[in-house]
Amino acid sequence: MSRGDAFIGISDHGGWAVLVTVAMGGPIKPDVGLSGATLLDRRRVELVDADLPKIPHHSECQRLPIDDAVALVERVRVSAERHAKLVLDAVATTVPAHITRIALRHCPWLPPTIAECIEDYRAQNVADWVMYRKALAAAAEARGWAVHWYQPKNVFDAAGAALGIEDLDAHFLRLRRSIGPPWSKDHKLAMAAAIVAARAR
Repeated sequence: MSRGDAFIGISDHGGWAVLVTVAMGGPIKPDVGLSGATLLDRRRVELVDADLPKIPHHSECQRLPIDDAVALVERVRVSAERHAKLVLDAVATTVPAHITRIALRHCPWLPPTIAECIEDYRAQNVADWVMYRKALAAAAEARGWAVHWYQPKNVFDAAGAALGIEDLDAHFLRLRRSIGPPWSKDHKLAMAAAIVAARAR
């Protein structure tokens, strides 16, 4: 990690996500700083075309013949990949720093085919989220950015440890008061993930 590097943390949902970009080290701006991490950008983004279903594995595909269901997922996947590229391009052209890594939630294991994901109950409940994460990961890697996979259950503790902060919630509260809305649980999770990604080897 060098001075001027930036890191994107992502909290994803079905068809949309919150991205928070931070810089680590260097001078901290009082209005956007967090004890060694500077907030550079925050945004909510769409990850699929408005006329396509957001969670096809879990919803629409359950009412379709399997061939039609697989074809629908493929259309959503192509759209997700295009949106992921556009989203990361937009951040890269906005942030005044060199982005080197993104942080995404860990992907659970899935069966190898779309059809199996649609038909397997456990898989159909997570396959859509994994599809969007993989689209973002591929778009990042195409730009030469590394991908850090994080576990939401321990990312806040890891971020606090990375910054040497015992009460990360208090720091996030002060940051929220400084920058104003929007500042949701997704923003906090994404920023924590970005901080951990910055410290990852």
